[in-house]
Amino acid sequence: MTFSAPPREPTRTDRLLAAVGGLLAGYVSLAVADLAAFWVRPEASPVPAVGGAVVDRTPAAVKEWAIRAFGESDKAVLQLGILLLLGLLAAGIGLLALRHRAAGSAAVGAFGLLGALAAVTRPDSDSALDAVPSLVGAACGAVLLYVLTGRLLAPRPGTATATATDTVTAADTDTATATADRRGFLIVAASAGLAATGAAAIGRAVGSPVAENAAASRAALRLPPPASPAPPVPPGAQLRVPGISPFVTPNRDFYRVDTALVVPKVNADRWRLRLHGTGVREERTFALAELTARRVVERDITLACVSNEVGGPYVGNARWLGVHLADLLREAGVRPPSEGGPADQIVARSVDGMTIGTPVEAVMDGRDALLAFGMNGEPLPFTHGFPVRMIVPGLYGYVSACKWIASIELTTFDAYDAYWVPRGWAAQAPIKTESRIDTPRPLARPAAGTVMIAGVAWAQHRGIARVEVRVDDGPWRDARLAAEDNSDTWRQWTYPWTADPGRHTLTVRATDGTGATQPEQRTDTMPDGAQGWHSVDVTVGPRGQGMRNEADPQVRSGRS
Repeated sequence: MTFSAPPREPTRTDRLLAAVGGLLAGYVSLAVADLAAFWVRPEASPVPAVGGAVVDRTPAAVKEWAIRAFGESDKAVLQLGILLLLGLLAAGIGLLALRHRAAGSAAVGAFGLLGALAAVTRPDSDSALDAVPSLVGAACGAVLLYVLTGRLLAPRPGTATATATDTVTAADTDTATATADRRGFLIVAASAGLAATGAAAIGRAVGSPVAENAAASRAALRLPPPASPAPPVPPGAQLRVPGISPFVTPNRDFYRVDTALVVPKVNADRWRLRLHGTGVREERTFALAELTARRVVERDITLACVSNEVGGPYVGNARWLGVHLADLLREAGVRPPSEGGPADQIVARSVDGMTIGTPVEAVMDGRDALLAFGMNGEPLPFTHGFPVRMIVPGLYGYVSACKWIASIELTTFDAYDAYWVPRGWAAQAPIKTESRIDTPRPLARPAAGTVMIAGVAWAQHRGIARVEVRVDDGPWRDARLAAEDNSDTWRQWTYPWTADPGRHTLTVRATDGTGATQPEQRTDTMPDGAQGWHSVDVTVGPRGQGMRNEADPQVRSGRS
């Protein structure tokens, strides 16, 4: 006779395997989507696309907390968090598919649609092709989950045929069928996982054509000699004190704070800059070759991020090569408000959709506001805005330093709020006078004797006129200032301290070129930059004990 067994209840092992199947389907979806994104553009991959949407909708206070907590690793932490959340959801979808097979696959497809929607609605998206990676990845994941779940949902003992003389027990059939189904599940799962991993590895090894072309264009770029070179750095601008920040920050060490989860890779040969808006006599478009053929200038300029807390690391000094932005504006008929011009704001747009609002007056008041394409003697690194970025001395980066710039629009502050303004930041933000103790480090344990206190101070476009140091609640003492390069760069300083054993608090304050001294009261970075005195606590040990004295000639000769 012939009989069919009813569908069985999933076991604990089945549920575990179902969750694994959901995770694997999610992994395959992302791996395939990443592979497809190599051929579309890396930013279209679902994790960066969804992550970018999350960043745009994250409250400013949360972003500031992330920068304080994770520093320049904040983007990696965000993407890891997204992957962990997706992993939990994928496991849940696997369990859903064990009860409702089609619904589980549909849920994978829904996440693909969400990723596709995030990709095509990003400000930097200019093609429906950006939806392809998420959709292709989701389709592969949905099919895989459907197949894997089918292995687990086969009825037990299955459909069996028996005659009256057969002596097959249900337990025998049950064990045989369960073993076969799970073995098949594992075979399919392992094959899919290996295939996805291999495909992703091959894709990364081959590289994205978009990124490869951009890298080739950067390698081929030859920077023109400046018609107006930067003066040599004065011999006394770089002090030979261990632990002090170097006067020129190497490119690899220069801070990076932006919202781009994937660094844009722009092909310099195809890059164009559009200049348009209120007060522009005739819209202009510039290629990189047109900019490099103009009068090129070279300047030493210190940049600072508005997210930099008192004593923080988000400030650096570099030698920039580019052209004066004011020259391009005047040629296009733009006049600053002081000369009756109708526009008071420049809105610079990046290729990734970021908008930066800068006062027209600041760009055209004679300071070295640049469209820069060189940094410390080489083309801009991709992480710092290749092929072209804005540099405006004296303003925080979020209102001046647009990276990967694609367009410049003349408008007014009343008519348009740039990206950060609706998120609680000030529309205009001149850099505040600040100073920092680089050495000794917080909680350092130098030996008693002469300890060199040293650091940097900055007040771009005003310059540093004086730095003072205080030990505990003692009097303020003048520090020795290094030679000044120019008013747009930071300035090193030192103070030799005769340290007695015990715990001490070291404090620094600076006075800028206008005579204004940084205030004692500390303020938050929002809405327009932190200010306040920087202090460090150290514990001085007896002479000859603890860490070696930082004024020791042997230590001083080690590095500069």
